[in-house]
Amino acid sequence: MWIRPAKRLRGRASLPGDKSISHRAAIIAALARGRTRVENFSTAADCEATLACLEQLGVRIVRNSASLIIEGAAGAPGEWSFVKPDAPLDCGNSGTTMRLLAGVLAAQPFASSLTGDASLRARPMPRIARPLRLMGARVWTHAEGSEALCIEGHRPLWAIRYEMPVASAQVKSAILLAGLGAEGLTEVFETRARTRDHTERMLRWFGARVAAGETRGPGARGEELATPVYAASVEGPAALDARDVRVPGDISSAAFLITAAALLEGSDLELEGVGLNPTRTRLLGVLGALGADIRIEDAREECGEPSGRVRVRGAGRLAPAAPVSLGGADVAQLIDELPVLAVAATRIEGGLEVRDASELRVKESDRIAACVENLRAMGAEVEEFADGFRVRGPVALRGTRVRSRGDHRVAMAFAVAALIAEGDTYVEGARECVGVSFPGFFRLLETLAER
Repeated sequence: MWIRPAKRLRGRASLPGDKSISHRAAIIAALARGRTRVENFSTAADCEATLACLEQLGVRIVRNSASLIIEGAAGAPGEWSFVKPDAPLDCGNSGTTMRLLAGVLAAQPFASSLTGDASLRARPMPRIARPLRLMGARVWTHAEGSEALCIEGHRPLWAIRYEMPVASAQVKSAILLAGLGAEGLTEVFETRARTRDHTERMLRWFGARVAAGETRGPGARGEELATPVYAASVEGPAALDARDVRVPGDISSAAFLITAAALLEGSDLELEGVGLNPTRTRLLGVLGALGADIRIEDAREECGEPSGRVRVRGAGRLAPAAPVSLGGADVAQLIDELPVLAVAATRIEGGLEVRDASELRVKESDRIAACVENLRAMGAEVEEFADGFRVRGPVALRGTRVRSRGDHRVAMAFAVAALIAEGDTYVEGARECVGVSFPGFFRLLETLAER
């Protein structure tokens, strides 16, 4: 796709439903007793993969545009009437689908397998297998071949206390979902960094006995902890009741528009009904600290999730008071936004350094390598590290050919780069891959851009 530079972004828009919340709404509704209506369900291909897998498990789903009706499969507490799939469950490109469903399938009295495209099959799955094995399920991972995970479920599972070796909301969620079918209290401790808490909020909305918050102990091994960590727990066997859900707009999709508007002087952009979960809004704080004019209006809470209107006025170059470096807990809460922050770094006085982000190497693509390659092609000076990068700024980008590597977030990040560059930019594979999360991205961008 060829993308021309823009003078500014102006207008008001609503975004498709949050992808992360949509996955969880569909899966947890399928685990509940009764009928759930989900409004503003994500239009992303990833979320369609979740629905297709649930239907293959016998869940009845009625679609009407961005609205769904889901008939839950709950029986007695900790038991469900899912049917054994007669073929591997195809998760497409969606790691969230595969990992969350692995937690559900661990508690079912049958064997099943999960597969996906080549990119998904190459992503690390032992991190999901390890805790589910501790709970009593048999799990096999395949580095190559047609399936990424094979699971022989166990009913009931055993409750565990698990300390997360990596920061991963998907792994945490899989353990909590498996905990619905376990005997007793399943606890997860995040000692590395706190990750997004949509699963805890959605489980609570559907009536699960969930506790979440900071604790000093006892930790996973019963010891008193020196510093507070985040812990989440669920009591099983659980009985969930259907409740209607309205999904807020996707903040990770909004991030690309927000960043573009902040970088283009004279922009005035309003995004309605955006999800403002505090584990997902670190980008707004980072850009605000850099001098971007970002305001939250009409803040409210719906179905357990905060949301509101985000208004952005363009400042052009960003001038922080001191050199900017991101690492540790910041990275865990910015993992989806780091590619577009790498682009923004070219407009930051003093540039930007990101460390502790090796997880970017095992996403839909190696996002560190992709950002470094593309920024260098556009004239930026970038240093690559095993766990991150350093971008020197400010620098004027020049339009050229860049590669998406089939990664939706890389494609959208370099669409933003194209808007602030001198001359047109061709983003290879952009049109094909953005449907994974935001099918209408380029259409909306064209509507908002003034040239």
